[in-house]
Amino acid sequence: MRKRIGFYLIDGYALMSTAAAMEPLRAANLFSPTRLYDIVPLSANGGPVRSSLTGFLETEAIATQKQPFDLVFVVAGGDPLKHRDTQLDTWLRQVDAQGVSLGGISGGAVILARAGLMNRRRFTVHWHHLDALRALDATYLVERRIFVIDRDRFTCAGGTAPLDMMFALISADHGSSFARKIADWFIQTEIRQATAPQQASIEARYGSLPTSVADAIDLMESHIADPLDLQQVADLVGLSQRQLQRQFTKALGQSVMQHYRCVRLALARELLSRTHLSHSEIAHMTGFNTQATFSTTFTKIFGAPPKSIRQGGTKPSEKGKGE
Repeated sequence: MRKRIGFYLIDGYALMSTAAAMEPLRAANLFSPTRLYDIVPLSANGGPVRSSLTGFLETEAIATQKQPFDLVFVVAGGDPLKHRDTQLDTWLRQVDAQGVSLGGISGGAVILARAGLMNRRRFTVHWHHLDALRALDATYLVERRIFVIDRDRFTCAGGTAPLDMMFALISADHGSSFARKIADWFIQTEIRQATAPQQASIEARYGSLPTSVADAIDLMESHIADPLDLQQVADLVGLSQRQLQRQFTKALGQSVMQHYRCVRLALARELLSRTHLSHSEIAHMTGFNTQATFSTTFTKIFGAPPKSIRQGGTKPSEKGKGE
């Protein structure tokens, strides 16, 4: 399905980050027999918007947009904490109310957060703004990661991080094999995972894995709140369910969905230990339909209920991980 993606450019936006976000989408169109993505640079009034260098990008005014967007990114460089634009905030809230996904590139997530659009959403920003943002509001679920995809929010740290986020986005839309062709086109021989640099790469964490297993784990880690089913994971890595199950069992000693469950619960445990979110909110953020299901599954895997972390109990083990 063809998607329409807007990029709202704040004056002085980082040119490298912007190109790293747009170019993979352009390449996806080149590699596909049909157009997959419409790329729409945006600004308040349209016309040229100055980048971090001396160049400009031509944009379309937000007021002239009649066709709906699937996703809108805010791209900001400089000091986004000083940016104030009530017109942009109002428009972003309107777009959000229409069900459009939102994203932030480099400092773009700061603007979304200040507009009240990142509440109860995990997100990331460029490391330069991280401490200031946390000091501004301790309730922000901001993480020091390359990129974070939380349901309908797509954020990345800027620089070359948009390449990695777009790889995840295109993988989810059209499969990892197709996305890898685009990475090769840009000579991006190593795709960083969402957790970089806080964690080592998948290979460092798990050892040498078949490409399809590593790709499946990458999909899992970027689809936490909206978990994929087994058929979707298999389709996106280009294998049958049986083939993928066989490779997972051989490489990791557990099934695809068992591992996926552990990935989601590991994040839930982290959120329980470092936030004051309710158990029901954490259950929702990690893809569980009900708090009861979350609590039962958590207890089975870690050997202690979620409340044990909040009550300062013994740190849960992972005794049920291979079940």
